[in-house]
Amino acid sequence: MTKVPISANSPRQQNAFQNKTRVAILAELDKEKRRLMQNQSTNNPGASISLSRPNLKDFRDNAEQQHIAAQQKAALQHAHAHSSGFFITQDSSFGNLILPVLPRLEPDS
Repeated sequence: MTKVPISANSPRQQNAFQNKTRVAILAELDKEKRRLMQNQSTNNPGASISLSRPNLKDFRDNAEQQHIAAQQKAALQHAHAHSSGFFITQDSSFGNLILPVLPRLEPDS
């Protein structure tokens, strides 16, 4: 039986083995986490809802929507006060908060 010296494994091979081991451990932990969360929601259906905090991203999105709505209202009021045209609030591809509406004229018969 021939012994292979420990130094025969290159550092690259050792790093690859360590990375595979880490990935396997993380995958196992993720599975366990999902299983525990599923068991918790099954055992206490309302518990996870009452303990969860509002998501910061949702809060920012809501604040941004309110800010845009306030800007649209102000722009609409300004346009109606300083123009004889008619405008509507509408999101556009170009970032316009309000868009002018051109009336359709009935053709003369």
